Amino acid sequence: MTSIARVCQRCVHSSSVFSSATTTKRFASKHASNAASSVLPKPRLDYRDISESIIYKSHNAFNRKSPLPVGAFQSIAHSYAEQKELSGQLDFKRHAQSVLGDRIRTIKDPTEKQAVLGEAKALKAEIMSLEEKVAAVEEKLLGLALHLPNDTHPEVPIGPEDAAVILSTHGPPVTPASPERDHVAIGRALGLFDFEAAAVVTGSSWYYLLKEAALLENALTNYAISIALKHGFQFIMTPDVVRGDVALRCGFQPRDSNSDHPASQTYQIADSAPELVLSGTAEIPLAGMFANKIFAENTLPVKVVGLGRSFRAEAGSRGADTRGLYRVHQFSKVELFVVCEEDSSEQYLEEIRNIQVEIFKGLNFPFRILDMPTEELGASAYRKYDMEAWMPGRGAWGEISSASNCTDYQARRLHIRYRRRPAPSSQTQAPIPFAHTLNGTAAAIPRLIVALLENGVRFDEKGKPSGLDLPAILRPFWLGTSDIIRWV
Repeated sequence: MTSIARVCQRCVHSSSVFSSATTTKRFASKHASNAASSVLPKPRLDYRDISESIIYKSHNAFNRKSPLPVGAFQSIAHSYAEQKELSGQLDFKRHAQSVLGDRIRTIKDPTEKQAVLGEAKALKAEIMSLEEKVAAVEEKLLGLALHLPNDTHPEVPIGPEDAAVILSTHGPPVTPASPERDHVAIGRALGLFDFEAAAVVTGSSWYYLLKEAALLENALTNYAISIALKHGFQFIMTPDVVRGDVALRCGFQPRDSNSDHPASQTYQIADSAPELVLSGTAEIPLAGMFANKIFAENTLPVKVVGLGRSFRAEAGSRGADTRGLYRVHQFSKVELFVVCEEDSSEQYLEEIRNIQVEIFKGLNFPFRILDMPTEELGASAYRKYDMEAWMPGRGAWGEISSASNCTDYQARRLHIRYRRRPAPSSQTQAPIPFAHTLNGTAAAIPRLIVALLENGVRFDEKGKPSGLDLPAILRPFWLGTSDIIRWV
């Protein structure tokens, strides 16, 4: 059996936004090696926009706490200017080579022809030298620019997680916090989990779902998918193993460049070539499905909902959050994904949010929607909403979902484009801009189970968990019967 090892590095905020300039070469070489083994063309990034917006881009990276080499933006601007200069020289030399070739074909005198062939040979050597210089500059440009985060929506709050803005609150009134409502205690009392056997079989932060908990996962999965289908999404079963290059292009990358061996966040399949990793979310294979494609504008938006297993190697890294099902290494997740025109992604972000609200309202627990601040956006999101459910056993709100507008961040890396409709009177070819991509979690199963158990537990006269009140909207998706479930 192929062994699995941790490979990608977990994001760790450093005390300074910018890391040492000595990391520049490591950044470039890492991406170069990924590009070399990729089946996709190299990402097409907008170096001109970066060079002309250095102040904004540097402030944006600072606000998002994106660690970059010192002077990264100045290096990009300088390298871009150098690329343009070298490319201009190369074009001039290639044109001269073409003219010289035409001339050679018309020369009759052997002596003159031999002299011109000598010129052509020298010109060819100059062209080869320029091509090598252009390739080196382009590799450096790409290695630096790939680590820049996406731009940020002007309404996004600036700061860390506690700067998030609550946009709305939904559901019934919150139940007072109580340790008796802890989902681990409830699950053990009702025979729904087995963490001990999972620790023997696999390790910590793994689990078995038993009886009603296993049936609840199945019901939640099909319920979430049914809502997505109602809104025009196409259902897809995704692979759970993806190329490391595809994950990187989607924005799932190590963010701590100060260490060669920081904590891992992604599982790698050892000895795989090209590098394969266990997918951290169905978003990655869904985005990858559209890589290197050009859509007709009238076929957009493309809306899909995928079901996959998500693997997170960093599950045991956040203290109290690791208890029970709240933060685990593997879980089922239903993911919404949209490809759309560049001027309509904000509209589809709101559509995804409305679908998520519909799903969670049906589950009848208190939840709220947050506009997440800059330091919580990751690399790819232009704007991100988080949904948090009230979990009285934990005594806190806990994230159950998110929705992100990634604009053209993923599309430029994966080459997802669309062909605009030409104007009726136009004789020119329609432009082919990059599409925008969006994603949102329809159901992260363990977190939903935590919220449903802690809000829906029933106690007997001795104060012991005796059953569960579950939302009646799940009943059509339930298999079999249960003595402990009451549909409400």
